[in-house]
Amino acid sequence: MVKIRLKRMGMKKKPFYRVVVADERMSRDGRFVDEIGYYNPVSNPVELKIDVEKAQTWMKNGAQPTDTVRALLKKTGAIA
Repeated sequence: MVKIRLKRMGMKKKPFYRVVVADERMSRDGRFVDEIGYYNPVSNPVELKIDVEKAQTWMKNGAQPTDTVRALLKKTGAIA
């Protein structure tokens, strides 16, 4: 199954995340199919940018967002 999830990047104690579409069998930071945005919880204010059209397209094609990504998608208005 294809999942929309976070890929951790950045230095130790200073993480930022990329929102990616990946096969659920791949590792957290492993191979992915498409990158649809990023999330930086460390900055003030929090940075969040997601390509809403790509996210909706992937969800129509059957991709399931994780719980954290679902909350982020609600903030951007990609899902109700």
